[in-house]
Amino acid sequence: MTDRIALITGVTGQDGAYLARLLLEKGYTVHGLKRRSSSFNTERIDDIYVDPHEPDARFFLHYADLTDATNLIRIIQETRPTEIYNLAAQSHVQVSFETPEYTGNADALGTLRLLEAIRILKMEERVRFYQASTSELFGKVQEVPQTEKTPFYPRSPYAAAKLYAYWITINYREAYGMFASNGILFNHEGPTRGETFVTRKITRAVAGIERGFQSTLYLGNLDAKRDWGHARDYVEGMWRILLHAEPDDFVLATGETHSVREFVERAFRAVGRVIVWQGKGVDEIGRDGKTGEILVRVDPRHFRPTDVDLLMGNPAKARSKLGWSPKTTFSDLVAEMVAADLKRLERESWHMDSSV
Repeated sequence: MTDRIALITGVTGQDGAYLARLLLEKGYTVHGLKRRSSSFNTERIDDIYVDPHEPDARFFLHYADLTDATNLIRIIQETRPTEIYNLAAQSHVQVSFETPEYTGNADALGTLRLLEAIRILKMEERVRFYQASTSELFGKVQEVPQTEKTPFYPRSPYAAAKLYAYWITINYREAYGMFASNGILFNHEGPTRGETFVTRKITRAVAGIERGFQSTLYLGNLDAKRDWGHARDYVEGMWRILLHAEPDDFVLATGETHSVREFVERAFRAVGRVIVWQGKGVDEIGRDGKTGEILVRVDPRHFRPTDVDLLMGNPAKARSKLGWSPKTTFSDLVAEMVAADLKRLERESWHMDSSV
């Protein structure tokens, strides 16, 4: 197949933006789906967008939503992609407890709608389909580290919805012969991670405290452990999954685990501060080792009804079959995120000063 046309749902998100850049660099024509909003929501992809009237344009945006089946069918019919990457989702675990019905509609049934569109349009032989699965499927982990064969135990509406999406992808692969694969990605972060996710919440707070815009960082479970990598590395893994000779399911992870507490310590270390912990449970605080200033507190409102204590993936299958391995270390990831948030605050401060 000479044409390389990708359709990315959730292209305005962290992963979608990184993936769009990667595919454009590799010569693809890229179509991205974004939800209609009265405010601009394309900041992550503004630098790669070009006017579609330009003769050499290879990046195009379309309004769509995973809850709207007819529109998905129309867009797939018009764009005729060779690869579909389903990255769109209500992906915030805590929010999924507050909006479980919408999360199920978008994350579970949204995947079904895309697969059905491929089948209805009789594009099974043309399209390779990637489903963004998640390490949250493992939830209350049954073994450490987690592999492609580890039993799932979802612990949130988000994870339960993603479990349906995982299995319906496999079902359509087996029932209709589709090239449909799951990437079970462990936590992957970066400077463009959403600000409500704990890693960006930490790095933004560190930058804000360092610049004098914020005094305290409030967090929930400091002892939760995650396998954190860089999203830039993981989107290459997504691409490699669809390049593989056969459809299959792969864990993408670093094979290391770090606690939220460690992430906090590393982030403050990036600005020359050492955190000293005192107390236990909800009364635990983190002080600046030099000044004694309280920089971190625990807020029970951030606790989840059911939490996931430990996630650590084994990427051996992806390494052996795809030739994929993460390139960014945990310390480099945190340092990059803190540096980006410091620069972002400097720009915002300059704009504020200029407008006075």
